Amino acid sequence: MFYSWRSLVLMAVDAILLHLSLFFALLIRFDGQIPGNYINTYWQIAPFSTIIMMVLFFAFGLYRRAWEYASIGELMAVIRGVTLGSILTVLLAYLYSGSTFPLPRSVYLLDFILRIVFIGGSRITWRLIRDNHLGGKKKSADKKVMICGAGDAGVLVAKELKSHYNGSVEIVGFVDDDHCKKNMIIQEISVLGGREDIPHFVKKHQVDEVIIAMPSVDIQVKKEILGICKNAGVKVKILPGVYDLIDGKVKVSQIRDVEVEDLLGREPVQVNMDDITAYLKDQVVLITGGGGSIGSELCRQVAHYQPKTLLIFDSCENNVYEIDMELKKSFPHLKIVPMVKNVQDRKALINTFMKYRPQIVFHAAAHKHVPMMEYNPEDAIKNNVLGTYNVAQAADMFHAKKFVFISTDKAVNPTSIMGATKRLGEMVIQYLDTISETSYVAVRFGNVLGSKGSVIPLFKKQIANGGPVTVTHQEMVRYFMTIPEAVQLVIQAGSMAKGGEIFILDMGEPVRTMDLAYSLIELSGFRPGKDIEIKVTGTRPGEKLYEELLTAEEGVTATAHKRIFVAKRGEIMSELIEEKIIGRIMRGNLPENENETQHMIQEFLPSFRSHTIEAPITANEVS
Repeated sequence: MFYSWRSLVLMAVDAILLHLSLFFALLIRFDGQIPGNYINTYWQIAPFSTIIMMVLFFAFGLYRRAWEYASIGELMAVIRGVTLGSILTVLLAYLYSGSTFPLPRSVYLLDFILRIVFIGGSRITWRLIRDNHLGGKKKSADKKVMICGAGDAGVLVAKELKSHYNGSVEIVGFVDDDHCKKNMIIQEISVLGGREDIPHFVKKHQVDEVIIAMPSVDIQVKKEILGICKNAGVKVKILPGVYDLIDGKVKVSQIRDVEVEDLLGREPVQVNMDDITAYLKDQVVLITGGGGSIGSELCRQVAHYQPKTLLIFDSCENNVYEIDMELKKSFPHLKIVPMVKNVQDRKALINTFMKYRPQIVFHAAAHKHVPMMEYNPEDAIKNNVLGTYNVAQAADMFHAKKFVFISTDKAVNPTSIMGATKRLGEMVIQYLDTISETSYVAVRFGNVLGSKGSVIPLFKKQIANGGPVTVTHQEMVRYFMTIPEAVQLVIQAGSMAKGGEIFILDMGEPVRTMDLAYSLIELSGFRPGKDIEIKVTGTRPGEKLYEELLTAEEGVTATAHKRIFVAKRGEIMSELIEEKIIGRIMRGNLPENENETQHMIQEFLPSFRSHTIEAPITANEVS
């Protein structure tokens, strides 16, 4: 093994210090006048004692540690190494000299103390040199930062800023609402006051940036702090959520601009790891639509639970390639099978199930864009109904344990082709659950922030282009979730599934898309209506002002997880499903145009009416 020059220098310094510790122990013991016979003994003991110590230092990883960040952990490693080394030195010296101690016993004790002082002191000195910039020219601070939150996360941020920027960032102080912390000194940084004092200290110290380091506080507190900072005219950044900091480490790259997702107003998702591990570990898991927004996140999270094989099934080659490369890097020991195939291809599905025998299936493949499906209704049937039946039937044929269908709130009292076809998909899997040993369930939730074609990426692109930001209606309301939390709850729901359920995810409070537009413009550093115009364009084909999560007849019951509910099962129209959906699929007699599609849907949803297509779709109409 080759070591850097730093390690070699450190080893040389340690060898010198270990020799000196024993020599000084003799000087102290004999008041500066060491008898000649003990000098000879010193030269006999010191070399092999030094070798023992350095071997132990290697074993305890002292030469792999970054001593410029030395703390209690590093000092304890030194103490463990010195203690064991001193014991071995005494035992070997005792045995070598014929059951007598070649040096006075007090010398060994003094040597032990001095070694800890010398070796530990050398490491701490190196950190002091670095922290106080004695080893080089100190950079002048070109940015002044104030940290909001003087708890563990705030202290971690302060340490990281100090070590990463080498003095080019000046931390003017903490602000914290805990009055007991006011005027305290933490990491040589003063706690200046509470959040109400932010404007005063921003002006007094000419602060350039406030970092919110309060990952576990209530969302309302974050909103208030953002409002205070906005009025103070200072830039704001934020630390990730508490679950992102579970390892106790913070990197500068994690300190980021505030996003709309930070203001959704829900607690972090907590899942039952034991339940999830029990049904995913060592299983063959198939994820259709595995390259999409939801599907790729399903792949990432499922991979953490150590499945035997992960099958990524998607019709988009580029999407499959990207998630396959990502997972192979993150999970090098996981068997991953990327498949560029379409759920409408029944033969390809049968061959996949026959070859790999998936035990758990997550069906995320779907056409999801509302206006787009209004213009392509027959394709919505093919993908969202035919494709769902193909995958679900294959799961039955090859005895999969669980089949989890990703549905949408747009399936409730649908006014769009997309929503209606997803509702038919729900009916299909509920019907199959009555005749199969496989447990079929659906998970229904609303919009996910950041998914391809969703409103947030569209707003960001419009802001980057200088506006206008287009909102379809001033009163349009939507439920929103982040992709990771939606997927966490989907996986948790899968662990709870017994068969036939439609799980409803708690989406929190509905959000006006107009409010989202205002927030995103402000978070981008602009003024709504002044710097960036907001334009109301009118509702698009198939859209509703208010989305629903339940039909009138369904109702809801609670589950063991406070964020997951179960819709009460309605009547299953078995004969109609067998004849009008499965029969048509088997005969290859699917709708070929809008009128035929509407007629097929109305056989199950009599009140459904499609929308007349009069204008070509535009890029801004993707929902």
